[in-house]
Amino acid sequence: MICTAIRTAAKAAPLLLVATTLAAPAAAAPRQQQAECHTRIRNSHATADCYNGNATPDRVQLHLRCAHWWDPAMDTAPATVDPTRHVTLSQRCWLRIREAWVSHTPG
Repeated sequence: MICTAIRTAAKAAPLLLVATTLAAPAAAAPRQQQAECHTRIRNSHATADCYNGNATPDRVQLHLRCAHWWDPAMDTAPATVDPTRHVTLSQRCWLRIREAWVSHTPG
């Protein structure tokens, strides 16, 4: 009985291999059309330099989370980065910055 199961599995294995090699490859995820931003933190100041190498505009905004509870979180006004253009955003906390990031909105 064990020999029969092994023979059956051995006959089925090449069919499984053929089925997996004939399957279509998964489609790659579409590249997001966002500006490329680099954020720097120096003491209590944060700066984000964003360059848009895409064909569509991107709205960017710099967000800060300050280190101390009494220091409010700060956000810059959204700025539109047109194709092949550069934008610099800057903001500060009173003492120290815990976290800085840039958000993107199409168009």
